[in-house]
Amino acid sequence: MIKGIGIDIIELSRIEDILNRQKKFVDRVLTPNERLKFEGLSDVRKVEFLAGRFAAKEAYSKANGTGIGEELSFLDIEIENDRSGKPFFVKPEKHAHLSISHSRDYAVAHVIIEEI
Repeated sequence: MIKGIGIDIIELSRIEDILNRQKKFVDRVLTPNERLKFEGLSDVRKVEFLAGRFAAKEAYSKANGTGIGEELSFLDIEIENDRSGKPFFVKPEKHAHLSISHSRDYAVAHVIIEEI
């Protein structure tokens, strides 16, 4: 049974601007494991990665019905990729499906949380 569905879209230019002005933004959005991966990327890829993770975490919070705030922070949500590159949630441990996509100008994420 589906518990919730969430979607989020973000302009890459918005993330790039924030990244250039507020270096601590990365620490607010990415977990330590995600930051390790982020640091190894090129500048262009860093913007795409951060935008994708931001959108995915926002979409998760919407599907969860809480939004990002007191009950759930960006750091409560961690995303990894399997061997084929498919993103998945490491935490929180819920039955959730995730898709992240990028275009030249946008990153979008879609999340479905199942109740088992």
